[in-house]
Amino acid sequence: MNAAPADQNRLLDVQALDVRLQQLAHKRRSLPEHAEIESLGKDLTQLRDLLVAATTEESDCSREQTKAEQDVDQVRQRATRDQQRLDSGAVTSPKDLENLQREIVSLAKRQSDLEDVVLEVMERRESAQERVAELTERVGAVQGKIDDATARRDASFQEIDGEAATVTKERAVVAGSVPADLLKLYDKLREQQGGIGAAKLYARTCQGCRQELAAAELAEIRKAPADSVVRCENCRRILVRTVESGL
Repeated sequence: MNAAPADQNRLLDVQALDVRLQQLAHKRRSLPEHAEIESLGKDLTQLRDLLVAATTEESDCSREQTKAEQDVDQVRQRATRDQQRLDSGAVTSPKDLENLQREIVSLAKRQSDLEDVVLEVMERRESAQERVAELTERVGAVQGKIDDATARRDASFQEIDGEAATVTKERAVVAGSVPADLLKLYDKLREQQGGIGAAKLYARTCQGCRQELAAAELAEIRKAPADSVVRCENCRRILVRTVESGL
């Protein structure tokens, strides 16, 4: 393949722009906010799971407290009715009076026990409510950190994407001045060679693979016409000759 030396030199400009686009893409992928958001996201998921558990416990305690209070109320009402019967004098049989008094005592004991249950449940519910409040606050704090990191990431995205758009436009202009067949070869090699399709021959060294060319290879390149597109024997990239090539 042949191409004017000036066109070959423009390949280096295209390559420089492609390298810059690669750098920008890597920078976008490697922003510290990515790891920060991921780590905070894991913390947030864990805290939300704990919050769900605490909220469930508080809800269960609430239902348990309501049931216990209803049990206390039922026993209290029954004890009140028995006491009213006793005080009314309607029960005259000694045996019935004894049974009624025994039931009133039993109900009093039952009521006391149930009230202890209510207090115990209330304490557990209060503890669960405190846990819910604490976890809710922590969830909010972590979410705030995520929002802050996301805002910083998006601001970096905007800056990087803006530069990438400018470089892409510049690349299109420069690449448009390179002959189509030469650009096609360059793009093919760039895909095959990790993003580098053309490299400068500097001081007898290929700047693509950083290998010094053998004497025989240098001799062949010296003989090649200026418009001949030469390739590195080591990495097969296009070698662009300049006054600094050391030929």
